[in-house]
Amino acid sequence: IHRGIHELAEEATALYEGARRRIADFIQVRDADELIFTRNTTESINLVANAWGRKFLKAGDHILLTEMEHHSNLIPWYMLAAEKGIKIDFVSLDENSSKLDMDRFHALLQKEPKLVAFTHASNVLGTVNPVQEMTEQAHQINAVVLIDGAQSVPHFPVNIEQIGADFYAFSAHKMCGPTGVGILYGKRPFLEKMDPFLGGGDMIKKVTF
Repeated sequence: IHRGIHELAEEATALYEGARRRIADFIQVRDADELIFTRNTTESINLVANAWGRKFLKAGDHILLTEMEHHSNLIPWYMLAAEKGIKIDFVSLDENSSKLDMDRFHALLQKEPKLVAFTHASNVLGTVNPVQEMTEQAHQINAVVLIDGAQSVPHFPVNIEQIGADFYAFSAHKMCGPTGVGILYGKRPFLEKMDPFLGGGDMIKKVTF
């Protein structure tokens, strides 16, 4: 794809970009170029941690996560926090339910975290979080929002632009798609400011010695 002018290369590129457009329509994103193909949700979140987090987060900054996160939305931030001296806070669960303690969420937002990352739907509890409300509140303190949508996109309609998240990740294999395919949505202004995640072919215009 994107590498040759042979008929097979052109056909492969058309199919590849057609898939990107279909996915954009599926999750109601107007700009298909805001979608990045990865291997899975884990790689998508690692991409954000490395290409955005390593560039824009610094020692003393706060990241806000929740106690219902999958390892995919914990370990990349632990690694980054250990490397850069970042502090991580957690939204606890309500004592009487399997939902997040929203009072705790509001209180921790007062620390003005630079990143707020949370799952749309828990893979253990089945809890569906009020992600649009949480995103709006995080944006009020100028935090960047990442949502793990691995369990949500396969189970109910998701309108990513309506939710307003800056990053949103999910995987094909959760919805009977091929294994080894993940999707990362990122708002164009964020993607354009991020450093490259991987160096090599088809990601640079000119290389010299």
